[in-house]
Amino acid sequence: MERAPAPGGGEVVRRHRLSTRLWHWVNAGALVVLLMSGLMIFNAHPRLYWGAYGANADPAWLEIGAAAGRGYLRIGGTEVDTTGVLGVSARDGRLWAVAFPGWATIPSGYDLALARRWHLSFAWVLAAGLAAYAAASLVNGHLWRDLAPRRAELAPRHLWAEVKAHARLDFPAGEAARHYNTLQKLAYLAVLVGLLPAMVLSGLAMSPAMDAAAPWLLDLFGGRQGARSVHFIVAWLLVGFVVVHLAMVLLAGPFNEVRSMVTGRYRLPEARR
Repeated sequence: MERAPAPGGGEVVRRHRLSTRLWHWVNAGALVVLLMSGLMIFNAHPRLYWGAYGANADPAWLEIGAAAGRGYLRIGGTEVDTTGVLGVSARDGRLWAVAFPGWATIPSGYDLALARRWHLSFAWVLAAGLAAYAAASLVNGHLWRDLAPRRAELAPRHLWAEVKAHARLDFPAGEAARHYNTLQKLAYLAVLVGLLPAMVLSGLAMSPAMDAAAPWLLDLFGGRQGARSVHFIVAWLLVGFVVVHLAMVLLAGPFNEVRSMVTGRYRLPEARR
């Protein structure tokens, strides 16, 4: 019995499972709320430290502040003028000394208590979604079958070929477009098993109740301020991932890519002539 020929391009196929699509959109909404409410929480004390302690008099490795009507971002010994964006921004025709502007925060006006409610509520949405997706991926084999790279895919020559293909915007076509390429696999695995767990664990380490129940969390990050710094860094790494992800969606064909994540149906791109 002869095998049916592999799709060559133009065919509509099923690409994403329902569990993947649901997790994707729940995650997207949760991350937006978490980022914006987290920026409001950061505004309450816009300085980051390493270790267990941190206060205004302690040296911070990162600080966003204002002095004499000028906003600045200071990282270590390097300071950058950020007036109008960070430290000092315009609102209602006036300049406000605040680390992140109101349009980037939830709520838009200063309210630490409300920001914490938003943040904690959606933190549980993110954590529960991650746990459910991980369990479903283990049961249906998605993690090993679709995301784990093969030995040959990790060869330097193969990785370099994929980097060059992406730089030329030469995206996979036909049957190859149905599966993740190696760079996608590595990026998604970095988020799934690295960044998201680090975000959840560092968030838990900042909770006094969790510190009492699981003191090893503080040891994991070298103290509560270390956990806060890791939380901040991982948040911006996730933002960077989302920016690159959206750029790739736009370049690969936004209608087809978004449809595949809404309905699961994906039209395989035809190879360039």
